[in-house]
Amino acid sequence: MEFQQVVFYVFAGLLIFASAMVVTIRNPVKSALFLVLAFFSAAGLWLLLSAEFLAIVLVLVYVGAVMVLFLFVVMMLDIDLARLRAGFGEYLPYGAIVAVLLVLEMVLILSSGRFETGQMPAPEPVPAGYSNTKELGRLVYTVYAYPFELAALILLVAIVAAIAITMRRRKDTKYQDPDMQIRVRREDRVRVVKMRAEKKS
Repeated sequence: MEFQQVVFYVFAGLLIFASAMVVTIRNPVKSALFLVLAFFSAAGLWLLLSAEFLAIVLVLVYVGAVMVLFLFVVMMLDIDLARLRAGFGEYLPYGAIVAVLLVLEMVLILSSGRFETGQMPAPEPVPAGYSNTKELGRLVYTVYAYPFELAALILLVAIVAAIAITMRRRKDTKYQDPDMQIRVRREDRVRVVKMRAEKKS
């Protein structure tokens, strides 16, 4: 067995283990840490496929920014773990059925013969002046320009929907009108009362 295959099996095993722990573990902080391990393992697989730019983006963007923000949010929220565990047994049969169906689909796909080493050979060595980033940019902005713009539009709609759901007006929340605050005058807030000085007898 070649060294590259050994590295692939190590990263693939770590990725499967970390993904399973993300789904099965009940502590959200530990689950997020296992998701970081899954991202690192996926980045290692990208490196084996000579996709260095995607690997470093996966580490910098998801591990360095998204996961750190997610960890801060999880740790700042007061999550009741007992309440999370309360409905676990109720939804366990449905989750087991979905998991069995997914495993059956993966077995059918992988046993079709389309994913053998002969059908999917290793990537050819790139020349000395090859730029992975330049080639990826050329494909994204030429061949896949319309799918890229469509994905950006879908993300924009999702952001607007999330803001609209979060910023909806609630009856029990007090709001301040910045326009009214700017128009406030001194006479509206402070009243000066002139009184005669009195000498204490």
